[in-house]
Amino acid sequence: MTDATLIDGKAFSEKLVERVAERAAELSAIIGRPPALAVVLVGDNAASAVYVRNKIERTTAAGMRSVEHRLDADTGQAELLALIDELNNDDGIDGILVQLPLPDQIDEDAVINAITPDKDVDGFHVVNAGRLATGQDSLVPCTPFGCLLLLQDHLGDLSGLNAVVVGRSNIVGKPMAQLLLQQSCTVTIAHSRTRDLAALCATADILVAAVGRPEMITGDFVKPGATVIDVGINRVPAPERGEGKFRLTGDVDFDSAAAVAGAITPVPGGVGPMTIACLLRNTLVAAARRFDATIGEI
Repeated sequence: MTDATLIDGKAFSEKLVERVAERAAELSAIIGRPPALAVVLVGDNAASAVYVRNKIERTTAAGMRSVEHRLDADTGQAELLALIDELNNDDGIDGILVQLPLPDQIDEDAVINAITPDKDVDGFHVVNAGRLATGQDSLVPCTPFGCLLLLQDHLGDLSGLNAVVVGRSNIVGKPMAQLLLQQSCTVTIAHSRTRDLAALCATADILVAAVGRPEMITGDFVKPGATVIDVGINRVPAPERGEGKFRLTGDVDFDSAAAVAGAITPVPGGVGPMTIACLLRNTLVAAARRFDATIGEI
């Protein structure tokens, strides 16, 4: 039983995808073709394959073109970089996404930074990171941007609120902090070595958990009435469901946190659906910018 309001990322993401599809139709009429996303998958990681399939399906459903490139697990870095160079120079491609993680023989940073920033729909390129940090227009990492949209939808104006982001990754933690700063929040980035983490988190009006540890954030970490955004998606054993079975859980212990929080995202059904929706939005934005086209608000 929870006293907190559930923040429904699935419902919000569906509305966002509807708006993206409407704007994609507008843009297609302007540029003479649908916006196009190239997705590159290296190897046979099962989870990555599922993510890529979902991305492709949602891209097509939103009226955009999806181009898939599947490479063997033993693909060398030079071969992957050559493909990225080809996609960078392909006028028919507006966005490029290389699914992470990559096999050990490939340097992820080299691959990320080989993508031209204006087609970097993941928002990971060092140029896009720099643009975000300095308040310039940029393609923003999808998961933190999705978190921001959920926060704005639930809370409205975020100005002056205390925010604690638990996690300092380049993919979620750091860009999340930058986005909250842009909204005039007072932001603290915490991590596994933060002293008295629970006490720090308990000062937050907004608590974003992106640490990658199942159910690490308990009710003791939550300020009464705070808004809790759980970015984590972890598979943990569920013997009660049978031998070898698993369940999905976040970085937040949902039951104890929901008893204290004012609002909270569930796992699944919270932040997860927003990531793909924001990827589609980024692809549309990238295409519009490439052609200097004006479309309606997304």
